[in-house]
Amino acid sequence: MSEAAQIETRNDRPATAGSEVVLSVRDVTVAFGDNVVLENLSLDVRRGEILGFVGASGAGKSVLLRTVLGLNKKRSGTIELFGVDLDKATEAERLRLDMRVGVLFQHGALFSALTVLENIQVPMREYLDLPRALMNELALLKIELVGLPSDAARKYPSELSGGMIKRAALARALALDPEIVFLDEPTSGLDPIGAAEFDELVVKLRDTMGLTVYMVTHDLDSLFSTCDRVAVLGKKKVLIEGTIEDMLASEEPWVKSYFRGKRARQLDLAGRKQG
Repeated sequence: MSEAAQIETRNDRPATAGSEVVLSVRDVTVAFGDNVVLENLSLDVRRGEILGFVGASGAGKSVLLRTVLGLNKKRSGTIELFGVDLDKATEAERLRLDMRVGVLFQHGALFSALTVLENIQVPMREYLDLPRALMNELALLKIELVGLPSDAARKYPSELSGGMIKRAALARALALDPEIVFLDEPTSGLDPIGAAEFDELVVKLRDTMGLTVYMVTHDLDSLFSTCDRVAVLGKKKVLIEGTIEDMLASEEPWVKSYFRGKRARQLDLAGRKQG
C-alpha cells in the first residue's frame, strides 16, 4: 500500500483521539554519569491517539520510555500520568496507575520458562487476586484478541515465531485492560507482511478498546499506516511533533532526511489532496 493510501486509510478511521492529555512530560533531563541523554524534554500524549516516537539510533527513545515507566531515574523535570505527578504519587496511587498501563518491551521479553498462558497471567498474579480458572479464561480471551491460535496458550516462547512472540507480548500488555500501552519497537525483526499485520492489529485494538498508544519505532511503514501524530527526538529533546504531513513538510535536516531521504518512499501529498 502506498503512503498516500495509508494516510487516507488512517484519516478515514473514526476519530478517537481527544484533547485530554494522559501523559505529560515537562522539562525532563536524564543522565547517566556525565552523559546527558535527554535535556529539558517536553512531550504530551493525548487520549485515544497513536503517537509514534522516532529518532536516530542511540538518541534516547527507549530511555524516555523507561523513564516514564520508572525504570530509569530522571535528574529533573516532571512526569504526570493521568494527571498524577509520579514523583508525588503515594504507593496506592502508583499501584492504581500501574494497572492502567501496559508495556510491550523490545523483542517481547517473555519469560522463557513460562508458557504463553502463564506469561499473560503474570500481571494478573501481581495485581489481582483471582481464581486460577478465571485467570485461564481471561488469558485465553487475550490470546484470541491478539489473533493467536488457542493452542498457542500451551507453547513456550522458544516454540513461537517472531510474529507470535510479539502478539503474545502484546496479549500480556493487555492483560489488565490498560488505558495506555507503551510499545518499544514492536515490528522490529518482523518481515514486511508480519509487520503490516501487527500494525493493523494495533490500530484495530486502539479503535475497539479506546486505547492510547505510545509507540517507539523506526519503521516508516508503521508511522504512515498507524500513527495519528509523530514526535521526533533529536538534540536531547523533541525537535518537532505533528502529523505525517507535518513531518514531510519539515526542513529540519534529520527529519527531512528520514522522511524524504533516499530510503524513504516519496509521497505526493499535493496529488493526494487534489484526488
